[in-house]
Amino acid sequence: MKVKNRIITLCSSLLCSLPIIIVSSFTVAVADDDSSRQAQQLINEMFSASRELNYDGIFVYRRGNRIDAMRLIHKADANGERERMVSLTGYAREVIRDGKSVTCIFPDNQAVMVEKSRPQKLLTAQLPEPIEKIADYYEFSVTGRDRVAGRATWVVNIVPKDGYRYGYQLWVDEDTKLLLKSELKDDSGWPVEQILFTQLDVVEDIPEQLLEPAISGSGYTRYVGTSDDIPVHAGDGEWRVTWMPAGFEMSDHEKQAMVANDMPVDHMVYTDGLAIVSVFVEKLENDPDAMQGPSRMGGVNTFATLSNGYQVTAVGEVPQKTVQMMANSVVQGR
Repeated sequence: MKVKNRIITLCSSLLCSLPIIIVSSFTVAVADDDSSRQAQQLINEMFSASRELNYDGIFVYRRGNRIDAMRLIHKADANGERERMVSLTGYAREVIRDGKSVTCIFPDNQAVMVEKSRPQKLLTAQLPEPIEKIADYYEFSVTGRDRVAGRATWVVNIVPKDGYRYGYQLWVDEDTKLLLKSELKDDSGWPVEQILFTQLDVVEDIPEQLLEPAISGSGYTRYVGTSDDIPVHAGDGEWRVTWMPAGFEMSDHEKQAMVANDMPVDHMVYTDGLAIVSVFVEKLENDPDAMQGPSRMGGVNTFATLSNGYQVTAVGEVPQKTVQMMANSVVQGR
């Protein structure tokens, strides 16, 4: 598999695990402690709203020089949460999610990938509840008010306390508490990824047909992200990351099939409760295009290295040095 395709495959996996942004023109004078408490309260309310409300919206997603428009439909009822995300530009990709699984439909690859449900890329689904769980690693403040999609918002900053993670600026709807706009900022404070809702309707109910895929997937290759039937190579042992930033812990470890790749990979997920880094370990079979070194797609940094016939790749929305140090620390065996 070509290097570019391998990068796209890894980022597609993050999409399936599937995105949010201008500084307020005026600020609110609030004492630091009060601002921090208000910010954390707003984030907790934002988390609850994103899970409990029914909404249908269109947002613009900018990553590097690429801009995409997407539609997000979310329903919450007695059966739990369900949602559908549809790409409105480029290939007509779709992501369907419920409490058990995530189905990603890729017309460009003629593929359907099914994975177990895990935190999605939209920030409100990543945030822990309560937000105090990450307060040791990030500082919070309310910096002002603004308007997004015709709605009044609070502007909230999340600033990392070290150089191993990125910061965020959030625009939270004053009325519904939904996240309307977000900016991912690198270690220099520059926005590397942005999401902006241009339209958002909060409704009493979402019709079931809006949660059904428009793409049938008929004739597509189906990949199941995790399976007990995925073969394990002789000599395979437990892989582990021996260095990670303070506060990071493993949240998942599984064998995973990848789109456009016949070989399964070990997939380890690490998070501090907000930032997420995936580490993939893949057995190489005389692959001349094996990735090595750093690469970047918008706010997603990747670092790949070789280890005893395996390729180790760390990928996440964190600074380059974080994925490089984590990839280089991977060892086999306990």
